[in-house]
Amino acid sequence: MGDKSQESRTVDLLVCDMAGTTVLDEGQVPAAFTAALADYGVAVSAEAINRLRGASKREAISELLPVTADRAERTEHVYEAFRAHLERGFGQSVRPVPGAAETIRKLREHGVKVALNTGFDRDTTNLLLRALGWDGGFVDVVVCGDEVAEGRPAPDLIRACMSATGVADASRVAAVGDTVLDLRAGHNAGVAFNIGVLSGAHGREQLEREPHTHLLSGVTDIPGLLGLR
Repeated sequence: MGDKSQESRTVDLLVCDMAGTTVLDEGQVPAAFTAALADYGVAVSAEAINRLRGASKREAISELLPVTADRAERTEHVYEAFRAHLERGFGQSVRPVPGAAETIRKLREHGVKVALNTGFDRDTTNLLLRALGWDGGFVDVVVCGDEVAEGRPAPDLIRACMSATGVADASRVAAVGDTVLDLRAGHNAGVAFNIGVLSGAHGREQLEREPHTHLLSGVTDIPGLLGLR
């Protein structure tokens, strides 16, 4: 654990989280969780929501709901409310992390494939991609939380990105995210570069306690880390 000295090493694939890593997190996600749960009479603390940042959104809602016989059904109702609140929030403002688009272009110019992975479902993700102008092949592949068996900290999202891009060797993969669960997923996937960024939900103190190879201020530091100029 801990930052390793920078070293020039080419990887074949960079797997990037979205909200807080490549897309500015301006509070839309926790606000949508809070509002959706409140719609169904459930009050949760900001700390409880923060602990689940990076998880599959449906799984996070299930964790936040009290254990009842109809928990699965309530999860689906709250999830639909969450999607509606989130789409309204992002519809008002969706912006990339400064320099993220340029970083993605640079990596691809150097032959590194770039994948986005997210706990959002496909419909919400497509809304974000269109709003950002990142649809139509801006990255090599996008994998969403409703397309894998298990969300983070399971490695399923990263492994689906690897499969979709034809990269079989995890030692040729870098993964980057802004949450504890992003780092745990990268560790569980066995990636060579398991990178935490300080641009989103969790701060340095939280991320330092998790398995990682590097902590960076943001995604714009990744080309230099990989020796790509």
